[in-house]
Amino acid sequence: MSHPALTEVISYLQGLQDRICQALETADGGATFAEESWQREGGGGGRSRVLRDGDVLEQGGVGFSHVFGEQMPASATAHRPELAGRNFNACGVSLVMHPSNPYVPTSHANVRFFIAEKDGAEPVWWFGGGFDLTPFYPFDEDIKHWHQIAKQALEPFGSDLYPKFKAWCDDYFWLKHRDETRGVGGLFFDDLNDRPFEECFAIMRAVGDAYLEAYLPIIERRKSTPFGDRERQFQLYRRGRYVEFNLVWDRGTLFGLQTGGRTESILMSMPPLVRWEYGYSPEPGTPEARLYENYLRPRDWLNEL
Repeated sequence: MSHPALTEVISYLQGLQDRICQALETADGGATFAEESWQREGGGGGRSRVLRDGDVLEQGGVGFSHVFGEQMPASATAHRPELAGRNFNACGVSLVMHPSNPYVPTSHANVRFFIAEKDGAEPVWWFGGGFDLTPFYPFDEDIKHWHQIAKQALEPFGSDLYPKFKAWCDDYFWLKHRDETRGVGGLFFDDLNDRPFEECFAIMRAVGDAYLEAYLPIIERRKSTPFGDRERQFQLYRRGRYVEFNLVWDRGTLFGLQTGGRTESILMSMPPLVRWEYGYSPEPGTPEARLYENYLRPRDWLNEL
């Protein structure tokens, strides 16, 4: 199964990277993505595309990678011990958008495919992916729209998938050391192989294809909202949570570094500017306090807002 399936998945992922970059360049209107192609010493490589100092996006990265090797990294065999002794192929598209306007949320999306093989054994394969939203000054209609698109994307595959993947997202993007969610969630799934290959592939494509439909209308609504230094400083402070999650908890970051991926590409999800402040606590009754009080915990966004 592996070779033709892998070719088909890679073709989709490269096309998805192209479509997302084109749409975000249009939405930004002031900058374009610069591409760097890279090769991995142990096998494989990728295309990293970064847009900087746009009219809307302070920095955004959209990366495609396909890496392969004879031996699984420790992070993967700890997660899945049955993979020991197998060669592997891992491919995916991952992106993070950091807008300059604090009223436009940060967004993240990722879709991926993994297959591990050895002689005399059936291949082990799975899909993963998702997208999540991190607002600094939340608008209920934006959050509801984001989750509505997520639900619609999965509806054809069963009404149980959205609540399952939504809860998985809330759990995965939970900052244990802060006792809060990274944002208002969305979808997250991993190890998807409990259906026929083509159906699992279709679920991954549905999630990948839904990202632009979820994010572009929010950009359009918020990109011209006036803001000042107070909002900017709060945005930079809250971006620190993004850095903390990616470096402390994110399995994809760990997998990329342990497999010898390109460090610049793995860490291009980091915000271009960020700040930390010791013992920060928002003033009661402020918009900043509203984020903490109402949005940094799992909620049923479609029915509560």
